[in-house]
Amino acid sequence: MKIALTVAGSDSGGGAGIQADLKTFHQFGVYGTSAIVAVTAQNTVGVRAVHAVPAAMVEAQLDAIAEDLPPDAFKTGMLATAALARQVAQAVQRYRWANYVLDPVMIATSGDRLLSPDAEAVVRDQLVPLAAVVTPNLGEASILTGTLVDDPAGMARAGIRLVEMGAGAALIKGGHSPGDLLVDLLVTRSGTRRFEHPRIVTRSTHGTGCTLSAAITAGLALGLPLETATETGLDYLQRAIAAAPGLGTGHGPVDHTVAVMIPSISRATRSPA
Repeated sequence: MKIALTVAGSDSGGGAGIQADLKTFHQFGVYGTSAIVAVTAQNTVGVRAVHAVPAAMVEAQLDAIAEDLPPDAFKTGMLATAALARQVAQAVQRYRWANYVLDPVMIATSGDRLLSPDAEAVVRDQLVPLAAVVTPNLGEASILTGTLVDDPAGMARAGIRLVEMGAGAALIKGGHSPGDLLVDLLVTRSGTRRFEHPRIVTRSTHGTGCTLSAAITAGLALGLPLETATETGLDYLQRAIAAAPGLGTGHGPVDHTVAVMIPSISRATRSPA
């Protein structure tokens, strides 16, 4: 069995963070491990409190995993502080872990900040160059690249810029853009691939970014090429949103129990970078 690791925060509401990642790993048939860097008190309405885990404990978790359960692929989500982001970057280099999916979590679906402003530079300068793929939404892409990203052209430019900054690839997520059609762009050194899905009108969007990045991580752990892992992850997320159970009074969770379907033939279009 392949192993996938998530380094992120705990969500007491169960819809995002470590909880969403482990549910997704399980659904893909990979063994999930975790290093918790922050504990949050949150539900579908918002984040009430955030407690960063002491650095020594984070290091102990990472050391324990590296020693006995080295991951075939891993992801980072919420990292909370500059110090923790820096510590994770050092661990990635020390253990030489590959197949790194960087989900630059900065703000929760509820609008609450999950990354301190001074940590943004650490993510940009130290984590982006280590990533096989970075998966920002429009706002995160704007912060990381220092440019406004609000349409497909801007998404393409941001993806190219992130690759120039050292990322192996960039998946710019268009879920926050207006319109009935959702466009996501996967930018690699060999070109740009466009994925399109109809927008599902729902309030059940809590943890969608975590779920997608975890699905891509699981796909990479299984040995899928990045483009196939991305297509599989996007399809899984789309159906998980459609099947959302409608829990909570705010932005509810998706249904992580939907089936995983790995495509045998690519249906997306590719254009030169």
